[in-house]
Amino acid sequence: MSDKKIEMQDDCGSIVEAQAPIIVSASRSTDIPRYYAEWFFNRLKKGYVVWVNPFNQKPMYISFDQTRAIIFWSKNPKPIIPYLEKLDERKINYYFQFTLNDYDREKLEPYVPEVAERIETFIELSEKIGKEKVIWRFDPLIVAPNFISVSDLLERIKNIGEKLKKYTQKLVFSFVDVQAYRKVRNNLAKETRLYNELTHEQMIEIAEGLAALRDQWKSEGYDIALGTCAEEIDLDKYGISHNHCIDGELMRKLFCNDEKLMEHLGYERDLTASDGWSEKPSKNMKDKGQRKPCGCIVSKDIGAYNTCPHFCVYCYANFSKKWVENNRRSHSVESESIVPIEDISQ
Repeated sequence: MSDKKIEMQDDCGSIVEAQAPIIVSASRSTDIPRYYAEWFFNRLKKGYVVWVNPFNQKPMYISFDQTRAIIFWSKNPKPIIPYLEKLDERKINYYFQFTLNDYDREKLEPYVPEVAERIETFIELSEKIGKEKVIWRFDPLIVAPNFISVSDLLERIKNIGEKLKKYTQKLVFSFVDVQAYRKVRNNLAKETRLYNELTHEQMIEIAEGLAALRDQWKSEGYDIALGTCAEEIDLDKYGISHNHCIDGELMRKLFCNDEKLMEHLGYERDLTASDGWSEKPSKNMKDKGQRKPCGCIVSKDIGAYNTCPHFCVYCYANFSKKWVENNRRSHSVESESIVPIEDISQ
């Protein structure tokens, strides 16, 4: 399913063809809320960004002309919080995928703030925009002998969850992918001596532990759904769903007053329904560009690989720490893309 194509004027006054997505992802590839918030809102004001295809390095113009929803991904969205009112003023909908892990002891996320500070940011964001718009991710889950046990990992999740249970309605998780990405495998082996994926038994033990936590929180009045991100394993018996991180159903729940967005998602007018829309969408919106187990619907990601200075050891999106540091220093708030096009070949 392709987005509408339009003609627009770029910063130099040239007329160019642009993709005009209804839903924007910002971003799976880099932490825009943390490192590029000022850039993002400057580009929103300009009306477009330039996205560089990581496979053929060709630039593509992405217009915000039709944008009705933005999904932010971040480990530390504090810098973007003061800007969010600009989205409210433009009546653009948004929600956050907020990854809040606890690997402080192992330094697997060397440039994120300590857990306590990130919890404060999570609470601040939730109180500002609503807990239904801040999804908590503990992603990925990492277990290794003499490193992090299943019980230790569950205890870390519980400790964070006790502080967040008032401020979110969903916990999403995935199991670390070691074998799928050679760079990740090498980094983890060097930094942690972790070589293997979690076993099926470990996954089940984690699922059982998370389900017990969820049930405990529910008995206390906090209803937190559990979902996996792009995982093939079936955990339905534990009440754990296959999540849709770019989620049409959630958008229908949160943004049903946005007629253009609802029609894009495939909902039809139904005056007998409480929110005025049909129960199910009339079209399949699955993003075929993502991995098969991924449940996300179609969106346009505007991020770029090799641009995130968090330098998480398990990350697949950075190839060279030196390259990122050089690009970060050269990046301009005024540039059309996160990675200046002329730097791509470096």
